Amino acid sequence: MATTGLPENPYNPHAWIIGEPEIGEGTWIGAFTLIDGSGGLTIGRGCDISSGVHIYTHSSARRCVSGRRFADVEREPVAIGDRVFIGANAVVNMGVTIGDEAVVGAGAVVTKDVPPRTVVAGVPARIVADVDLSGDRPEFLPTRS
Repeated sequence: MATTGLPENPYNPHAWIIGEPEIGEGTWIGAFTLIDGSGGLTIGRGCDISSGVHIYTHSSARRCVSGRRFADVEREPVAIGDRVFIGANAVVNMGVTIGDEAVVGAGAVVTKDVPPRTVVAGVPARIVADVDLSGDRPEFLPTRS
């Protein structure tokens, strides 16, 4: 079924991809995702973007609350490293960088940068574990609060 006005999508047919994001080789994008490349988006190689994830590179909040007196839609790029896992229904806000081999928990709202090899969860997302790749299988080591 052709959808007027949307670019062709080589990923899940139920993913909505806006703009021209750079998406690395081997990245998987699940159904019902919103990938907003309108403000500049880079997704690295080998990532898993789970179903229902929203990645935003724009915000119309100031325009809305100003009664459109502030006419601009703000845009800031998002950068997602290699081998990043983003869990179902997570939201990544504009201006965020997510480091290589990071994990974003299901339902998290990412408002700040995520360091490489960390696990973030919650609203807003906070570091809850470190990713340890030194053994035969990846381990998620809880951080001390």
